[in-house]
Amino acid sequence: MTAESIRATCCLVCLMFAVADDQPRSAEPDHVRADKAELTRLQAYIGGWKGVGQLRRGSTQGAWTEQADWAWKFADGRASLVFETPKGKYYTSGRITPGKEPGDFELDATRTDGETLDRFIGRVADDGQLVLSAATDIPPGSVATVESSTNSSDKADAVSRISIRTVAEGDRLLVLYERRVAGGDRYTRIAEVGYTRVGSSFAKGNGQPECVVTGGLGTIKVTYQGKTYYVCCTGCRDMFDDDPEGVLADYRERKLQEKEQEQAK
Repeated sequence: MTAESIRATCCLVCLMFAVADDQPRSAEPDHVRADKAELTRLQAYIGGWKGVGQLRRGSTQGAWTEQADWAWKFADGRASLVFETPKGKYYTSGRITPGKEPGDFELDATRTDGETLDRFIGRVADDGQLVLSAATDIPPGSVATVESSTNSSDKADAVSRISIRTVAEGDRLLVLYERRVAGGDRYTRIAEVGYTRVGSSFAKGNGQPECVVTGGLGTIKVTYQGKTYYVCCTGCRDMFDDDPEGVLADYRERKLQEKEQEQAK
């Protein structure tokens, strides 16, 4: 091989390496990119939360506390949102993925027995609330169907619909559980959990008045039986006006639970 041909071969090899270096080394898979684009709509759920559950709004009977942690998960070339609620009353964990149809979301939630998996399908409503119905309850053609699901609305304690929304600029997360009334399209409330974001400014503190409804910063005065209390917004004011005794009973119970939790630390 002549010196000229050797130089030509070396130039060709260098050119090949240069072209290779111009290519992306670890491009994000298309599925992950697409999943992220859909799931970003639920970004406000991400983080740690402390919650109080109520069977009936304004009543402390049967109330409980629980914590939740939401996070992104990337595995098997897909992206999803996952949550853990170790002491959840209905579910201890779950995973949300984009559905089969544009705009749909699927939730696979694990019951407290650690084995039974319920599947829900839904989408974000115009008001920003994510409404998910049990796969077995979805009318044909309304949203994407799935092959199987363990939830059954025939059981009295079955969860037929879950609605999730954020309020207070993302510092509050409300999760409503409902059961479908047999033989109809109506739903009845099972319970609701109101979470406050861990470390948020929405939480009480700094010596400021506390909202007796949510525990947030109280900015509006309300009165009952000659005593003054505070609420954080007009919605809480309306709730207080509708049932002041129930709201105050819940507030006292919440304060007692917080005191017990502090003492347990």
